[in-house]
Amino acid sequence: MNIAKVVVDVPVSATDALFDYQIPDDLQTIVEPGIRVIVPFGPRQIMGFVVDLTSESEFENLKVIQQVMDYKPILTSELIQLSRWLQHETLCFRISALQAMLPAVFKAKYSKEVWLQTEETLLPENWRAISQGREVFPFQDLIDAKIPDSQIRRQIEEGLIEINYVVKGKNRVKKDTYVELALSEPDTLEKLTEFTNQAKKQHDILEWLLDQEQPVRLKQLQETLSVTRSPVKSLEQKGLLNLVQKEIYRNPHSRSFEATESLPLTDQQQNVIDPVLNNIHETKHDVFLLHGITGSGKTEVYLQSIEAVLNKGEEAIVLVPEISLTPQMVERFKSRFGDDVAVLHSGLSTGEKYDEWRKIHRREVKVVVGARSAIFAPFDNLGIIIIDEEHENTYKQEDYPKYHAREVAKYRGEFHQCPVVLGSATPTLESYARAQKGVYRLLELTERVNQQAMPEMDIVDMREELAKGNRTMFSDTLVDKINARIERREQVVLLLNRRGYATFVMCRECGETIQCEHCDISMTYHRTQNKLKCHYCSDERPMPNICPSCESDAIRFFGTGTQKVEEALQEQFQNASIIRMDVDTTSRKGAHERLLNQFANREADILLGTQMIAKGLDFENVTLVGVIAADALLHLPDFRAAEKSFQLLTQVSGRAGRHELTGEVVVQTYTPEHYTVEMAADYDYQSFYLREMQVRKRFGYPPYYYLVLINLSHTNHVKAVDASKRVAQILGRDLGDTTEMLGPTQSPMLRIKDRYRYQCMIKYREREDVEAALSNVLNHFQKEMNQDDLQLTVDFEPYNFM
Repeated sequence: MNIAKVVVDVPVSATDALFDYQIPDDLQTIVEPGIRVIVPFGPRQIMGFVVDLTSESEFENLKVIQQVMDYKPILTSELIQLSRWLQHETLCFRISALQAMLPAVFKAKYSKEVWLQTEETLLPENWRAISQGREVFPFQDLIDAKIPDSQIRRQIEEGLIEINYVVKGKNRVKKDTYVELALSEPDTLEKLTEFTNQAKKQHDILEWLLDQEQPVRLKQLQETLSVTRSPVKSLEQKGLLNLVQKEIYRNPHSRSFEATESLPLTDQQQNVIDPVLNNIHETKHDVFLLHGITGSGKTEVYLQSIEAVLNKGEEAIVLVPEISLTPQMVERFKSRFGDDVAVLHSGLSTGEKYDEWRKIHRREVKVVVGARSAIFAPFDNLGIIIIDEEHENTYKQEDYPKYHAREVAKYRGEFHQCPVVLGSATPTLESYARAQKGVYRLLELTERVNQQAMPEMDIVDMREELAKGNRTMFSDTLVDKINARIERREQVVLLLNRRGYATFVMCRECGETIQCEHCDISMTYHRTQNKLKCHYCSDERPMPNICPSCESDAIRFFGTGTQKVEEALQEQFQNASIIRMDVDTTSRKGAHERLLNQFANREADILLGTQMIAKGLDFENVTLVGVIAADALLHLPDFRAAEKSFQLLTQVSGRAGRHELTGEVVVQTYTPEHYTVEMAADYDYQSFYLREMQVRKRFGYPPYYYLVLINLSHTNHVKAVDASKRVAQILGRDLGDTTEMLGPTQSPMLRIKDRYRYQCMIKYREREDVEAALSNVLNHFQKEMNQDDLQLTVDFEPYNFM
């Protein structure tokens, strides 16, 4: 096997193939599938992934691999195979699929360092000359000394060295100083007798270290014995101590977690866990849809299923939506499985993500809890995959490759012959329909664990509030109920689906709204900074005092954002303390956890927030949930608008009355007669499912048809229109009678970030009906995409139509 098949890092269609490269003799034992290499490509040298080895090639005079970037594969053979499936499923480039599986540190500019893992004396003589007493030195020093790659690989395999990546300008591997005895125990005891009273601190340090079983952090030694660095340095100079630099993982969850035991299961929980446990014990793959109302104990079912997997010596992946990745959720897994858990989510720094990924890659953990991309955790012995809140649209990746984590989970579950569990109180209609047809196995939890009833939902018609002269954003009912909670020292959660202060700013004289200069959307006012912000391209500008159009000073705020509601709450409930949670207040690292801890410790009466507070939170003192504007999602140009509204109302109401105290929910709406609101008030998922399925069937939407969305954008409006017409022509010619094409039409928001946007949508029943036509479109426009700033994307199972 002296030829490597390489995917090169050039994401264009002409290079979206495997290239054969000769493996030089000195790299024969090192190059294997899953490592990255540097190869000549045209006039330059670029990175590529080795995906296969072969001994024959149809080409002559092959170019030779220049060097290896990894000495151990960073991708498993399964992930390499998965990248090919992902390329086909999402019509992305193979290189994009491979890179989606790796943490950001591998995509940045970085250098490599060599870390000694042993005494320098155990290294070969030529290595000692290079290291010169350094425990960490640049990898380039090995290249300069012409150390063969085979020798480097041997030292790694023997555990003498490790290669680590350091992002340029940022130290990605964290180090700490450790202290250890330089002599054996008998020799150290003999030296102790020689110390005088003047060196008492040195004596105490040695005596304490004799009781330690392994090297101790210098900081820990100093804190425990209340000593400075001076006596430590003296002992090092006398040859009695060694100070060694060791790598430590950054710990994003620095506090310790109190260990928890499995809870006794209710009869319902036992009934739903049994088929999952059977799958685990029989190494069998089924997809289970766990439909359990809020508070029914789905998490305990997950935890005990994982326990069975770990007892079998296998690994588990748990996906939770980004906004549900609360400290509470992390704590449940860390408390049960301790150091066996790695956590991956967007709140971690690049370095923290790299450390968590390496724990997985080195098999130091058995469980990964994370957001969407954690589905690519490089495990090779998976025993279960769990997707909590499976209805969340954050499981769909909006950039290339446009994969859905659920579909990747099903692929990996089949590969490893292990169960995939999709859990939700409000499953997507597509998933529930599959369960009804027997494609998934349906498991149901219809009762709360503590036998508490679901909180009663009170629907308030805001039109009637207006009619009786109440022009505030709070109905009389909600005000009365909040006052009652404050008096009883109970807590309230209020949901508003908008951040900022006001949704738009308008001049009352000329009617002009202040629009973003780069997008066709009005700007949102943020009061704390007195700025207007675009929530699409992040452009900002100062709030004007006069109308930019007619120069009138009659410029006013309209709509309601979280900042404005917070201000109104403070006026209405002057004795109440309020915590606001939205993107603005939780953008700083650790803010999310700090605010939730404050609320858990009852330092506030009211928690006001956006969607991020709607799910996953469990506070025993919350007895009232208020939804300020339930209509916010209902009237969006999206066939899933009703479904999303039903899910949000059901999820947020589940935050109330989860423990001994009973809960209530107040929903304020201008359309109380809408079936979504009425059925959410009764927690009647079954009726909502049947009603919404009728609507979907009538208009030909999923799950009756599949959808694929073709988006085009260009900085030149005329070119965008022209390209969209040509796309429609090709599709019209190539698509058969079994499909239906809508468009081309401009996107609901024509311009974002100075790009004009158009779209076509295809409804189809079989993937084969559209595959060839879409490939023709992509091939036809490839040159324009490379040279003329045209962007064209194909999105199967789209979630975002804006």
